[in-house]
Amino acid sequence: MKKITVLVMILAMVFALAACGGGNAGSTQSLTPGQQTGQEQTEEPTETPANADVKAMDFAVRLFKVSLESGKNTLISPFSVLSALAMTANGAGGDTLAEMEAVLGMSLDELNAYIKAYSDSLPVGEKYKLDPANSIWFNSRDSFSVNEDFIKKIAANYDADIFKADFDDATLKDINDWVKGKTDGMIPEILDQISPDAVMYLINALAFEAEWIEPYFEDQVHESEFTTEDGTKEKVDLMYSEENTYLESENATGVIKYYKEGKYAFAALLPKEGTTVEELVESLDGAKLQKILADRQNTTTYTAIPKFETEYGTEMSRVLMGMGMPLAFDPANADFSNLGTAGENVFIGRVIHKTFISVAEQGTRAGAATIVEMLEGAALMEEEPKEVILDRPFVYMLIDCETYTPFFIGTLMHVK
Repeated sequence: MKKITVLVMILAMVFALAACGGGNAGSTQSLTPGQQTGQEQTEEPTETPANADVKAMDFAVRLFKVSLESGKNTLISPFSVLSALAMTANGAGGDTLAEMEAVLGMSLDELNAYIKAYSDSLPVGEKYKLDPANSIWFNSRDSFSVNEDFIKKIAANYDADIFKADFDDATLKDINDWVKGKTDGMIPEILDQISPDAVMYLINALAFEAEWIEPYFEDQVHESEFTTEDGTKEKVDLMYSEENTYLESENATGVIKYYKEGKYAFAALLPKEGTTVEELVESLDGAKLQKILADRQNTTTYTAIPKFETEYGTEMSRVLMGMGMPLAFDPANADFSNLGTAGENVFIGRVIHKTFISVAEQGTRAGAATIVEMLEGAALMEEEPKEVILDRPFVYMLIDCETYTPFFIGTLMHVK
């Protein structure tokens, strides 16, 4: 089965959220919304904005562009990042919230409504699934008090597991076990330690698994060469097939290969000769990528996709500050007053993102997770057959076929 394991992202925010977890009585306690607030937590979500998919596409491309590492394989899950940051934004106020809304591309009400509607509408079948999960872990120490309205909003819009914990070694294990379980084992560990200043972790996990409509047989897989941008030749198994959906822009050609029942798909963009992957990515924005995917052609396309496996990890604080939300990471000036009260000011400490992907003959598996750590104190047409042979660096995406928004997007610069 084609296996894609995707990114675990951790947002380290400096404030106190008590982690609720599963395994050690007295250390980690799982809380229902009623247990946490003492009342029913019902929050009517705002109606989803009509252009939310366009805004989500734009955020995905902007995040991908600033995350790109020259010459290296890059893989991010925009939906996982968006979900974790949107949960966090519910605790923000003033200019901190305004900056986060500007970077994420939607108001807080729009974000809550969009993510809930998108998550609730994801198709699931016997041979495919895209399964998001969210959780909040807050520190049980007396110096931190969680805002009940914050918990109500997260419970209503994100269906989050709520945990209160001592933030000790047992909590560290509980958090990593939760992520491992929610990503079907694809992300075995997201945290290496819990900061002594941590008050809360907000986590999104994402697991994707799907079989190709037409898997590859043994005689369709042949050893070949993958040529990197510096001319290095790498041995690779190319999986050959005939597809029916062709993509083209002024500087790239591409192909879409569908998973069972056509609910999800793998899309690839191969830069035209003389164009680098970096130049291709730089030329994109949300509208352009949407147009490329929307203008797909129903044309016979001879293609070859490399069988590959790669890991990726990054700390995204600088990326997000550069996109326009520095206040959230400012120990003195961040405003997360809607999240709760602590002995000192609360801010985002880290944003950790990890991914793994493995592409093979039968289908795809993918996993993603995002943690926010809070600290305190500091048109169809028939044409001649096309050809897209992915034997040199390219951009690839996992997309849902309702909105064609990428929930994973990456570059393959080398296979070894």
